[in-house]
Amino acid sequence: MSEWLDAVKWDAQGLVPAIAQDAATGEILMVAWMNREALEETARTGRGVYFSRSRGKLWRKGEESGHFQNVSEIRLDCDSDVVLLKIEQVGGIACHTGRRSCFFQKLENGRWVTTAPVLKHPDEIYK
Repeated sequence: MSEWLDAVKWDAQGLVPAIAQDAATGEILMVAWMNREALEETARTGRGVYFSRSRGKLWRKGEESGHFQNVSEIRLDCDSDVVLLKIEQVGGIACHTGRRSCFFQKLENGRWVTTAPVLKHPDEIYK
């Protein structure tokens, strides 16, 4: 029954990159890592679950912040080494900086410019 998980090309650490994309707008909100357990739980529960490399454990998006991800679709790329999650971002904040998207810096004239406001200060999110 785990044939679909076996089809994923996991890296040497047993991880695969996962892109979280807003299902309604197509906006890329974040990129994280998943291990087999995280991908299986995401598929089973319909909630975004990732593997935190820094903490060495599963990270259930929203467990601390309340900013859950409801997953409507899971896709695998043509090389079977990247997962795409089409999600609804509950609360509208995907980034730990308090912004909607983690991709809030844009290269302009040789420097990174912040292009999105903080919607909620991280101190208010993570207590």
